Amino acid sequence: MSPLAFPDVERLVVDHLRNRPELTGVVVDNRPPAGFDGTQKAVLVSRVGGAWVDDLHLDRPLLDLEVFGPDKTAAHTVALTARAALLEAAGTVYGGAAVTEVVEADGPRWLPDYNRPNGNRYLATVRLSIRPA
Repeated sequence: MSPLAFPDVERLVVDHLRNRPELTGVVVDNRPPAGFDGTQKAVLVSRVGGAWVDDLHLDRPLLDLEVFGPDKTAAHTVALTARAALLEAAGTVYGGAAVTEVVEADGPRWLPDYNRPNGNRYLATVRLSIRPA
């Protein structure tokens, strides 16, 4: 039996969101850019949990989307846009992985970032279901 090859789910989500025209002008990555102070329009993607379900041959990662903007309204707008774009990832194939489901675990919520006091942040959590393609 060959070992399982898990996709980089952060990169999968980053690439999916980066290629969306409605997010043009928004920084999308799994780490903040140099000099980031939280006032730029940005979506930062981080895997925060989840597990492999062996019986189903399915990876079920949990990901946080930290969404920033120059003001609260702009950050909220970007959060809603990123949310809608990511929910459309179901049915896509990325390398050797097929995204079979995207489920919102916790929708965008206002969460000030005390490390970036000038920033405006919303946080959302999604669960993906990913099978080897």
